[in-house]
Amino acid sequence: MFEIKPISPMEKVLPTREPSGEGFTGHLTALRGETVSFQIACRQNGSRKERLHAAYNSPVRVRSVDLVPCEYPCHTGGRRDDDYLADEPGLYPDILREEPDCGFPLISCQWRALWVDIAIAEEAEPGEYAFEVALYRIPGPEEKGGQERIATVSVTVEVLDWELPELAIPHTEWFHCDCLANYYGVEVFSEQHWEIIRQFLQTAASHHCNMILTPLFTPPLDTAIGGERRTVQLVGVTKTDEGRYTFDFSRLERWIRLCRETGFRYFEMSHLFSQWGAVAAPKIMGTVHGKEERLFGWETDASGTEYRTFLHAFLPELKKTLADLGVLDRTWFHISDEPTVDQLDSYRRAREAVIEDLGGCHMMDALSDFDFYRQGLVETPVCATNHIRPFLENRPPRLFAYYCTAQYADVSNRFIAQPGYRTRVLGMQLYRERIDGFLHWGYNFYNSEYSLYPINPFTCTDAGGAFPSGDPFLVYPGEDGRPVESMRLMLMDEAFQDYCALQLLESLVGREETERVLDPDRTLTLDRYPKSCAGVSELRERVNQKLCSLQRGK
Repeated sequence: MFEIKPISPMEKVLPTREPSGEGFTGHLTALRGETVSFQIACRQNGSRKERLHAAYNSPVRVRSVDLVPCEYPCHTGGRRDDDYLADEPGLYPDILREEPDCGFPLISCQWRALWVDIAIAEEAEPGEYAFEVALYRIPGPEEKGGQERIATVSVTVEVLDWELPELAIPHTEWFHCDCLANYYGVEVFSEQHWEIIRQFLQTAASHHCNMILTPLFTPPLDTAIGGERRTVQLVGVTKTDEGRYTFDFSRLERWIRLCRETGFRYFEMSHLFSQWGAVAAPKIMGTVHGKEERLFGWETDASGTEYRTFLHAFLPELKKTLADLGVLDRTWFHISDEPTVDQLDSYRRAREAVIEDLGGCHMMDALSDFDFYRQGLVETPVCATNHIRPFLENRPPRLFAYYCTAQYADVSNRFIAQPGYRTRVLGMQLYRERIDGFLHWGYNFYNSEYSLYPINPFTCTDAGGAFPSGDPFLVYPGEDGRPVESMRLMLMDEAFQDYCALQLLESLVGREETERVLDPDRTLTLDRYPKSCAGVSELRERVNQKLCSLQRGK
């Protein structure tokens, strides 16, 4: 009645397609402090829905990989390559759910998967360990008797005598506080909101996200021209009768403390000018004559005297606050997101408005045109992975990378309809190309494109048909303000574990030898990667085997 097959965590199980099992041997290797994963593909061939119970011991964790709707799985009109699971709208695996009291459901004659994590303790002794998951059929309400064991899935994990180091490069997934307030129906920065924020921060930080977008003012991102997003502003502003500005940084101080407590190391301040060219100021609310009103917004000329006066008052006090909190040297500032070459002049004027006050600070922006760096306008370019070649050939001292909806062909990405190996390979690509940081715009964006209305991410995974499903977020908003993780979040976590393992190997044998171990044929780039679970597994396994040989020589 039941078909059970252990498979790679990179293989996505579709209901009507038997998984191949390619790339999975049942033997895993791991560093101390690393989480390794696999899946159990399940199909029941009876005529009714069955339920399963999974039995296991710590440090094993089992969740179901549930299907989500993907109305817009990929870009159309030839704007993609062939490395997708499919291009039709439908139900695809993504969300990870804990076992409910009634067990994991299996629908008749459909394949489903269970996601299995094994968290290796930092203090674990090296050696081989056997882990197993026992699966039991739960009898229906009309049946007599107890649960029936139908399968036991066993794996071995070889724990190496090396500890996974902390991620050494910044990794930011843009955090959208307004989306959390909207979805949960709470007041912005109420105690309920702070608690929800804390739980979402914890999940991000525990999956190798170490840099956090900080909403000094409502971030001017994904907002229709002339429109606005719900106010989420950490800095209090008061305009005096004399036209001067005073600032209250108490909320910002709370934010910084919370982010540090939950594991964040780096901070990026929200953009000081509007998206796509820096033509206007962000929405900034302030108190005037005892009443709150909008001080700046789309109507404000980005390079005008009024806004420049405000920035000259604000930025020195902000820097002092960040310095007092001990994070200024780990803080990055933004001018404007994704300017194009025809907006170069407006971007230059915006930079000129702040460079005197931000001299000596880290500055970065997501962009694709090399002219911005050539003309000295961006200290740290954050380049789209499909436009990064000129930056690699004329390398800046520090170069970050990003991908989003527009990186749909040839490069890694994390759309739900893409195979898991295409997401997992990112960490090894970043290391191979010596990228100094990674950015993505959507950790929890639960709005339509341009933030015209909020969406329900459980039913809409594409920002209202705008972006390939999965691009806007990595986690779902669960009950009690707790995020629900996705398969893609775990694959991204594994990608950065790969990066950390490469860091470790480099510390032992040097950069040149580490690159030779990872990529002996020098074929791995941001737009070339093994297109199979086995191929990507082999990349990491070579690193582990080298570490194993060094372990024997300790």
